[in-house]
Amino acid sequence: MTEIRNNWTIEEISEIYHSPLLDLIYRAATVHRENQDYSEVQISSLISIKTGGCPEDCAYCPQAARYNTGVNVHAIMPKDEVIAAAGKAKAGGASRLCMGAAWREVRDNRDFDKVIEMVQAVNAMDMEVCCTLGMLNEQQAQRLADAGLYAYNHNLDTSEDDYKRIITTRTYDDRLKTLENVRKAKLTVCSGGIIGLGETEADRISMLKTLSTLPKHPESVPINALVPVKGTPLGEQPRVSVWDMVRMIATARIIMPKTVVRLSAGRTEMSTVEQALCFMAGANSLFAGDKLLTTPNPAIDTDMAMFELLGLTPRKAFKNGRPEHTRLQEEAV
Repeated sequence: MTEIRNNWTIEEISEIYHSPLLDLIYRAATVHRENQDYSEVQISSLISIKTGGCPEDCAYCPQAARYNTGVNVHAIMPKDEVIAAAGKAKAGGASRLCMGAAWREVRDNRDFDKVIEMVQAVNAMDMEVCCTLGMLNEQQAQRLADAGLYAYNHNLDTSEDDYKRIITTRTYDDRLKTLENVRKAKLTVCSGGIIGLGETEADRISMLKTLSTLPKHPESVPINALVPVKGTPLGEQPRVSVWDMVRMIATARIIMPKTVVRLSAGRTEMSTVEQALCFMAGANSLFAGDKLLTTPNPAIDTDMAMFELLGLTPRKAFKNGRPEHTRLQEEAV
């Protein structure tokens, strides 16, 4: 079994990332098979429970209020619509539902109360519940945990050095503090990044170092390829190469062997063969459904056909067990 390390150096990660591609894929595939069931891929569904109007200036995001991207602003979804979407996702094979709200930070108001109710309802459906709501404090993280939340997503996006080029309305330390608050509440951490923002390979390697040297590896690391959206500052960025995606996924797999590495945004531009390479390199989750918040995504029947072709099976919810707080909640019901 591969040793779990939290002391990776930039030099070590760079050597892995820049190794010959076939050697890199082989090594990552070997690590994957030693630590996980390589034929299992978790299907996750991502829905936008509050869309647009965000005060942040993330250069890639169509939901920022300051950009003219054609995204219609919608208030928070009714709980029954969220439950219906969760039911549809579960029927399609999803074992995890992620709810995203275009907020800078969580506020203690009626909208957050509604999110708590949504978390309770979806958790009762025996699905892993994940939220991405922006920054949150320790008390808010605990409240989500008490409601049955399984995971909290808060991506680093890029390296610390590159961060100010992409976002100026919050700091890298703000992001790390939110991850710390999530850990204190004993939630599982979902944190990754986006490639294709105009970053350097050194930025990608630095981001992976930050993730792999946290006190505990994130249980989930999404690797996103930028989907350029007209009207955002990065709307004219060229699409990232699939080989860059494979290198990122493989490197993440090698340095974080137990982590679920998520093949996330950008799949609509990938062929089945290209996605197969990502799975071979160690990806073991994808997002299913027609949209990822506001960007396109392959349809579920297309993904199921790919699973059958590649001999993949959907991973069940709570594969690694429920966190203590959700077990206690289940016992209390």
